[in-house]
Amino acid sequence: MYLILDGMADRLSDVKSSLSSARKPFLDLLARAGVCGTVYTVGEGIAPESDAAVMSILGYDPHKYYTGRGPVEAIGAGMSFLEGHEVAFRANFATVDPKTRRLIDRRVSRSLTTEEACELAKSLDGLQLSSHKGYVKVKATIGHRAVVVLGSEDLALSDEVDNTDPAYRRVGLISVAEKAFSPYVKESSPLSASLNAQATAELVNEFTSRAIEILDKHPVNVRREKEGLLKANVILVRDAGSRLPKLTPISQTFRAIFGSITEMPVENGIARLLGMRAMEVPPPTQDKHSDYALRLEATLKLLNEVNVVYVHLKGPDEPGHDGDLQGKIRSIEEIDRYYVKELLGSVDLSDVALLVTADHATPPSVRAHTDDPVPILLVGGDVTPDSVLRLSERECYEKGSLGVIKHGWDILPRALNMLGFQRPNT
Repeated sequence: MYLILDGMADRLSDVKSSLSSARKPFLDLLARAGVCGTVYTVGEGIAPESDAAVMSILGYDPHKYYTGRGPVEAIGAGMSFLEGHEVAFRANFATVDPKTRRLIDRRVSRSLTTEEACELAKSLDGLQLSSHKGYVKVKATIGHRAVVVLGSEDLALSDEVDNTDPAYRRVGLISVAEKAFSPYVKESSPLSASLNAQATAELVNEFTSRAIEILDKHPVNVRREKEGLLKANVILVRDAGSRLPKLTPISQTFRAIFGSITEMPVENGIARLLGMRAMEVPPPTQDKHSDYALRLEATLKLLNEVNVVYVHLKGPDEPGHDGDLQGKIRSIEEIDRYYVKELLGSVDLSDVALLVTADHATPPSVRAHTDDPVPILLVGGDVTPDSVLRLSERECYEKGSLGVIKHGWDILPRALNMLGFQRPNT
């Protein structure tokens, strides 16, 4: 089983990290019973978004296969788009001063409900743009998150355009979190001299302007303003992609049948692209006991049907982005109490091996993803424990016998080899 705790890690240099502060007896028990280390989920110096990081820790080098987050989000959200013609983007509803375009909150203070976001998305979906006979498809996913697809009746659009979300910078097709940024909606600019890229940037900027006009006066936002809540009156786009990654099915890559339990569209999209047997679970709620009980039930069912179950739990990432250290500690403790404890009461580690890590670090001190290595542990089978006593960044880095793994795509081959699985020759 492969358990990912999204954004679980903080900075290696943090004296008091979320992991080291959390009371998590069952994760610590796993650390004592197994072997530990740390891993750069994409590579040293790269603060990855979840999509590139997840692709990497599932065994696929994103530098070779990644084609942009937008298409993966679209597939995960059940949207279709015309590859090579339309461009898909990951999007956030956000709060902006409509006159100055100064961003007040990139995520509407996480107060936007999925139901409200769906109403707002409907007002933008099907919008016709004046330039290049452009059109827009918009779908809300969970909370403030959405997917935007742009197309043109005149020409094929290009994914070589910059983000309007200032918090992320494009490096090739991979977006990297900015350490600091100007809090204003960015103008999208073409990243190549092609007419297609220039036209796409024009459409993105027209869409941004039209979206502010429509959303600022939308009944949902009028009501929110009366209730003292932030308006969701702009939509930020990033991570353009015009085609899906061509990935060898994970069953062929590792000669094992994989199943997946995911909570967000991007992880669901990657799992589906890799041919995993996806088990649907409801989106996360405030009732973590019930949430994790449902995820445990799905896990145990899949363990009887496949060789490897990939479980991705969003919990710690959001409070990390919000700078909420106590909230992140609480999230880790909830996973330990409601999921890991019950999992260990339901499986035999002599029969089921467990690999635990994060897709990236999201330190509350930074409020963004960083390039720090994240803890990793492997327990079960014939694995001989090392000297790590608690699951924390510092202990895993200093005492873990796995050492520092340089790239996330090395995790699964190494773990499966230690457990006696052999990768195919091709």
